[in-house]
Amino acid sequence: MQRIAYGGHPSQFGELYVPDGVADGAVVVIHGGFWHQRYGLELGRPLAEVLVRDGFVVWNIEYRRVGGDGGWPVTGQDVLAAIDAVDIGPVVTLGHSAGGHLAVWAAKHSERVVGAVAQAAVLDFTQHVTHRALELCTEEQFGEASPTALVPIGKPVVCVHGDRDEDVPVEQSVGFCAVEPQAELVVVPGAGHMDVITPGTEAWERCREAVVRLARRC
Repeated sequence: MQRIAYGGHPSQFGELYVPDGVADGAVVVIHGGFWHQRYGLELGRPLAEVLVRDGFVVWNIEYRRVGGDGGWPVTGQDVLAAIDAVDIGPVVTLGHSAGGHLAVWAAKHSERVVGAVAQAAVLDFTQHVTHRALELCTEEQFGEASPTALVPIGKPVVCVHGDRDEDVPVEQSVGFCAVEPQAELVVVPGAGHMDVITPGTEAWERCREAVVRLARRC
């Protein structure tokens, strides 16, 4: 694993994992934590370690967050800058919770992103989690930041969500998939919010399968 800075701020860096031999594709891992400074890319390391063993180049990124010079639009700009910072070809974004928001948002705005896997993602700022979204941006910015307001995304999006998610209601993914023509909904019975980023769980395996499917289309 190699640590690479993509800017001058302490949060503008990522960890690049490169497999042995020829890579099957590339994945950008975007961690969650409701965009807050207290959560970092260590959440994405277990996923990166699985995916590099699967034969993918993995770019596990950090970004400026609320409480650490982040907020909108800086947080989104960092994600786009990170995606452009390393030459790993077309990428699939894989993001959890608030990182799922950023994964889908980046799919809309970056030509390098060919698809997104949204894990228990925050996809509609006007529903269920509005008070948390208002910590990232103002209500006037929802139209430019909330993925549901940006449909069609123009890329395939797979939304994997547990029906027992205690932090981000499954209705976030259900509602998004109802209005996004290229979205696929995968509801995992009995799964909670952290199951989708816990290797060994059924929820994670569904995310992993989606990444493989999208990345190998490239």
